[in-house]
This record gives sequence, C-alpha cells and structure tokens, in this order.
Amino acid sequence: MIPKTHPLATVGGAFNAVFVEAEAAGPLMFYGQGAGGAPTASAVLGDLVAVARNRLADNRVPSESTYAALPVLSIADSITRYYIWLDVHDRPGVLAAVASVFATHAVSIATVRQEGRGEDASLALVTHAADEAVLSTIVNQLRQLVAVRNVISVLRVERGEA
Repeated sequence: MIPKTHPLATVGGAFNAVFVEAEAAGPLMFYGQGAGGAPTASAVLGDLVAVARNRLADNRVPSESTYAALPVLSIADSITRYYIWLDVHDRPGVLAAVASVFATHAVSIATVRQEGRGEDASLALVTHAADEAVLSTIVNQLRQLVAVRNVISVLRVERGEA
C-alpha cells in the first residue's frame, strides 16, 4: 500500500518502476515501458537467477559496481507501517485482546476500523512503524487468539502522506 502522493502511485498501464531509497542519493525512481506480463516476468527472473549465481560463485560481472559488496538489509530488519485485516468474532473484549498483543510487543496502532456482520466482524488496523520480525510474531500470536477467526491480509504501508 502506498499513498496517492507517492511517485509509484502514478505508474500504470504497460509501465514499470522501481523505487529505491539510498542513503547517499536519497529517493530514486527508475521508470519505463515494460514488455508485458510473461516476457517481463521471464526477464526479471532471468536477471535474478544470474545475480544469484554470480553471488554464490563470488563473481562480479563488469556491470556490477562496488556497491555489490554492500550487505543487503534483511526483511526482518525492515521498519515500516503495516495494514492488518482480521476476521474476528463480534463480541465484547475482542478489540482489547487484539490490542493487547500489539501492546505486549510495543507496537502502536495508528488506526482501527471495525465493521460488524452478524456475529462476525472485519477488523482493519494500521500500525505505526514496526520492524518485520516483531510484526511477524504479532501476526502469529493473533492467529492463536480465540477471538480471531482468520488473519486475512498483512500489507506493508509505505511512508508518505495518505
């Protein structure tokens, strides 16, 4: 999920984009026409396989820069906001039980929206910034709650204005 004001929100049709935030250069976006579904997927997968093979063999191809030796941030260490959509029982104490799991791990909830459907409800939450590893633990604990029927979706929410 990205805000409407984020540069990636303007990408559409047959265009592709990659948005990178670099410490030295700041935000960068690479944008251009793609080849379409299957050809693009095949080309990207081929590139990823080539990079993986070169890294495993500890080879550098001429197109790689000195940045290739820099460590890649583990997804578990990435910090962002999250949107979590839950299917829950609609009864007193459910929201408190869900919020308690977040509080136990010191993750603050920015917004909550609940819609009842008879004895069930849809509960959507957006967190403040949290790291992926902690959020993964929270989601696993939410799945164990009697009040939670299903964790329907977990999405990262990019920074920026909504």
